[in-house]
Amino acid sequence: MPLDDLALLRKSFDVARRALENGTHPFGAILVGPDGEVLLEQGNAYMPDHDMTGHAERVLMTRASTRYTPEFLSRCTMYTSAEPCAMCAGAAYWVGLGRVVYGLSERSLKDLTGNHPENPTLDLPCRIVFDAGQRKVEVLGPLLEDEAAALHEGIW
Repeated sequence: MPLDDLALLRKSFDVARRALENGTHPFGAILVGPDGEVLLEQGNAYMPDHDMTGHAERVLMTRASTRYTPEFLSRCTMYTSAEPCAMCAGAAYWVGLGRVVYGLSERSLKDLTGNHPENPTLDLPCRIVFDAGQRKVEVLGPLLEDEAAALHEGIW
């Protein structure tokens, strides 16, 4: 694992902290190009409209798909503070993303949030979603899970 993976993952944690400071859920994701440049970043978009599909990863992938080709995105990595849920993994698959690196696992997130009405977490690993597809998406995680979990202390 390149050392940059951990530094870039921590950048997604910074985005999650800013999302919380802005009054929404503490999730963050960044898109990194093949040369290591941060291309886009996205915090959770649940607020202000209470958009239950406003997950940082899904919104980031929507934005990426309108800016970049699937061929380019196949060489990119999404770093995300928490494992992409089934919806977000599907979005990453559909845009052509090549790689995902995440902090907190879905299982751990579910343990933290319980059955919270604003985050009814699916305990469905993103690897299962990607494995159902017709092309490979590389997945690395969970990583720095204690740091990622700390983002959610006292929130749910």
